[in-house]
Amino acid sequence: MPADEPENQSRSIAAVERAMDVLLLFGRSDRPDLGVTEIAAELGLTKAAVHRILTALRNRELIAADPVTRRYTLGHAAIALGRAYLARTDLRAMAGPELRRLAARTGETATLSIRRGDTRLYADQVVPEQELRMEVTLGIPYALHAGSSSKVVLAFLREEEIDGYLARHRLEPITETTITDPEKLRAELAGIRARGYAVSLGERQVGAASVAAPVFDRDRHVVAAVGVCGPITRFEPRVDDCVPLLLDVTARLSARLGYPGQSTAPGSGSTAAGCP
Repeated sequence: MPADEPENQSRSIAAVERAMDVLLLFGRSDRPDLGVTEIAAELGLTKAAVHRILTALRNRELIAADPVTRRYTLGHAAIALGRAYLARTDLRAMAGPELRRLAARTGETATLSIRRGDTRLYADQVVPEQELRMEVTLGIPYALHAGSSSKVVLAFLREEEIDGYLARHRLEPITETTITDPEKLRAELAGIRARGYAVSLGERQVGAASVAAPVFDRDRHVVAAVGVCGPITRFEPRVDDCVPLLLDVTARLSARLGYPGQSTAPGSGSTAAGCP
């Protein structure tokens, strides 16, 4: 091997790593396009180096350039890679380890729910070893106005979707605490959006308490809800303490689906031992 071969290999690896850093910057940025100066400042590279990297990425259609603004966006090839990843993503399989961890740390049942039209259904659950515990029925459609997982899905739909749901459905009482007044429900949904999670105290099932948070995809659409539920007498006093653990889980799942938000929820603590 020539004496300079290891050095050349190191330079090649470093060049590839810089190119990946540039590509990943586009993936995590919430801006629609980036300029050379922004990229250079963000990554600590010279403008000349950024120009060379962008030229190489453009040659593979991983990056596209606007000839008028001279700014850059992700190209067709990069978008195709993202779609291929999402097409192979099984949300239930992805969420499984998180649900198991959440159930173990909270001592309560952890659930995964998905939307189906104007309903929501449980797609998976992990039930802890408790003498008194909650279990849900998978695959049964539930209304979107009652229960934490339902409300959190409804809350993060587009405003016109919420309007459409309320126009199509009478808010039937499921229990004595179900919200049946449209204006009260709208106020509840606004509160859910503000704090990032929903709470239910017997709204869908008498004697049950639950808290749920949304999972988002790259397009900022709510695609699922993760919840924690338990007997109301045991779980209601502990709901607030379990929220940071729940928000950590939904933030990680959203990040894996390409959501351009934070990797962990604001104010959450992934080092917490669990709900007291």
